[in-house]
Amino acid sequence: MTLRLGTIERFALELGEQHGGLRRVDAWAAGQWLTCDDNMAYAPQLQQSMRRDLARLDSLNDSPSPLPGLSPAAAHRQLLADEGELREGWQFLEWGPTTDNVLAHLLPNGSHLAITVSFWREEHLRRHPEHVGVVFVTEIAAEELAGTLQGAVTALATGRA
Repeated sequence: MTLRLGTIERFALELGEQHGGLRRVDAWAAGQWLTCDDNMAYAPQLQQSMRRDLARLDSLNDSPSPLPGLSPAAAHRQLLADEGELREGWQFLEWGPTTDNVLAHLLPNGSHLAITVSFWREEHLRRHPEHVGVVFVTEIAAEELAGTLQGAVTALATGRA
């Protein structure tokens, strides 16, 4: 049995079968399958990571963009180039091996949030040359993103699909 939360075009999670402490989890943002390299996650660690993202969401309420005047894609690129602490407060989807093939940020963008994602692994980029240098961007309401993440946390905690 599989549980899908959210919308693939914006942000979605699909929780599948469990094998011991590992659970199949597929994540999408901006229509891109993000967990294409490794979609088996250690459920307790994944819950903690998702809770951290939920807490980050709360702290973003009424926050200004870290790089005002830049588009979300340009801000993403600038944050990746930053060698200081600026980048840390905006990182998103740091869920361990399941999402370590992408670099993602969660940025305020008017009345919505922007999720920005880029693939970085050379193997992935060889298989998908159309992803080289591309920053995928989607806008989502904070409530929608929080609902998707909270639904996944609850499902992982209860073991339901």
